[in-house]
Amino acid sequence: MAGISSITNAWSLVSEMDLRPLREQAEAKLSIALVGKSGSGRHLLAEQMRRDPSRPGNEYPSPLLILNLEEAHSLPEADLVILLLNSADNDDSIERTLVRNWLDAGKLVLVLITQQPLPASTSLEPSQAIMHVPVETWKSWGHRNVVVGDLQDEKFLLGEFVPAVMRLLPTYYLALGRYYPLFRQPIAHHLINDACFTNAAYSLSSGLVEIVPVLNIPMNVADVIILTKNQILLAYKLGLALGMSTQIQSYITTFGGVLGAGFFWRQLAHMLVGLIPAWGIIPKMGVSYAGTYVVGNVVLRWYLTGKHISKGQMRQLYSQAFGRGKQVAANIVSRRKRMKFGGKRKGRKALPAPQVERACVQCGKQNAPDASFCQYCGTPFIQEQ
Repeated sequence: MAGISSITNAWSLVSEMDLRPLREQAEAKLSIALVGKSGSGRHLLAEQMRRDPSRPGNEYPSPLLILNLEEAHSLPEADLVILLLNSADNDDSIERTLVRNWLDAGKLVLVLITQQPLPASTSLEPSQAIMHVPVETWKSWGHRNVVVGDLQDEKFLLGEFVPAVMRLLPTYYLALGRYYPLFRQPIAHHLINDACFTNAAYSLSSGLVEIVPVLNIPMNVADVIILTKNQILLAYKLGLALGMSTQIQSYITTFGGVLGAGFFWRQLAHMLVGLIPAWGIIPKMGVSYAGTYVVGNVVLRWYLTGKHISKGQMRQLYSQAFGRGKQVAANIVSRRKRMKFGGKRKGRKALPAPQVERACVQCGKQNAPDASFCQYCGTPFIQEQ
């Protein structure tokens, strides 16, 4: 149970923020059309999108349009069209025409080639029971938003399908998670990691200002306020995306213990006051990163289990996140120095070409070449020896 002082501190900060835009984003109508012929898997995909894998027994009435090819010629308004083809089908001419027309009309389209068995009523010769839909042709045919996989494979859904939809709807994350439970956990991890990096970057900018001794203490006080506000916003955005209450009061009551006190940041930031700036910046960034990470996971854990993280689990999670945060901070500071001094010293060789970004094997998203873990899903990268 949150203490009265924590709730009061959190509520005083909330009263200064306008949360209506976030609520409106989460409640905005987000219509997705699933189009395909019989046997394409459109109904199975609808079932998968309406369930969170962590809560398979619960189904949400997502606003999906499930259409056959004939109905798709006069497609109603939809924010995203997902065209499904069965890999064993031997004729995709109608689908190609539809996609051309949709793209010409400016619609967002994702092509999903399913590896599902055709209905028993479909008659195929033995030689036809192989993949006939030309996958590579679809991928290179002026439309690269194509994924291929088994709709009953959770790894495919979360590792390829979900990231593909999120790339196409980057401004709809809150509504996407709220109305389509399959996306909730990936979106939650994205929001948490994005907030962690934002707070770490803010700590870097304010930390550099601390080189001026007069600004040292005031900047730390300001950091506590700014970072706590960011953590409150993160908790609220997570709740909206996870289908929780739209009333901020319920979050303050439930999570006031970690939100009102600015979490570990308030205690540990004061320990950094007075440190030589060159020494204090990376630990400071690590603190803001870790505090934000734990706040996000407290909310996510509540959604998944209905329980709070214990104090022991919180300390362990914070310790791990702090180590990760310091590593992230060191990378940010290193890149900042390279950008600042790379082209200004005489006789210095030109910087090498940028390295290829690292793709996460879990979610498929691109990360910085020197990343140690995925900033979107948290999966660690295997370090090269």
